[in-house]
Amino acid sequence: MRLDGLIPATVLPMTADGAIDEPGLRRYVRWIAAQGPAALAVNADTGEGPNLEPHERRRVIEITREETDLPVVTGLFAVDEADDALRAGAVAALVFPVADDVVEYHRAIAERGIGVIAFQLQPALGGVEYSRETIERVTALDGVIAIKEASFDRDRCAATVKISAKPVLTGNDNFILESFELGCAGALVGFGAVHTAEQVAMIADWHRGAFESARAASARLQPIADALFAPPVTDYRRRMKELLVRQGVLDAAHMRTSAAR
Repeated sequence: MRLDGLIPATVLPMTADGAIDEPGLRRYVRWIAAQGPAALAVNADTGEGPNLEPHERRRVIEITREETDLPVVTGLFAVDEADDALRAGAVAALVFPVADDVVEYHRAIAERGIGVIAFQLQPALGGVEYSRETIERVTALDGVIAIKEASFDRDRCAATVKISAKPVLTGNDNFILESFELGCAGALVGFGAVHTAEQVAMIADWHRGAFESARAASARLQPIADALFAPPVTDYRRRMKELLVRQGVLDAAHMRTSAAR
């Protein structure tokens, strides 16, 4: 799986009663896959992964694989979900920080045979910011292919790039292109769920050295990302769904109201 491009953390269309809107999900996957991302991430925070039951997360993977040949990354919340994720068609797991022994938790998931993307996530979204030692030890593990850095903090992002033994994927929607200037290899971002083609082009321009074009795209896109991820940041999912409704991509902006962690 390529790690140097855009991996959108996709939204999850839902019905008014909080169920997965399977026809809507199929349409959305086809729409976003056609815009040239490197892979698709499902069941992440953007896709309400923490609010889904394990069988629902597996179903989201299955539907996504049925609608695209792109590699699929899935949010993962337990070691024993790795086998189901592989069977459903995921090639990598974005590992949410839900365990006390972080290093052994990532090791156990990697041993199941799925590619592991560690996940440093800002506490405002229920995440954990790891110590230097934890980042060093986790990214040194066999089977860990990258770490997503989503602290929304420039200094922490730059430090993670220096510490990590594996490529760093930015999850910092508040400074996406600047993350590449800080040394990130690719982007796994919720903002990628909207304005996808423009971000694919922006990142491609950066990698080929067309820096002026990339920065011009960033200047156009970043104000939209800033509006979507404005405080309270937890409202960003609804804002993105509302945007996709206005664009005619989704039928409705329904959300899951209760978590199932």
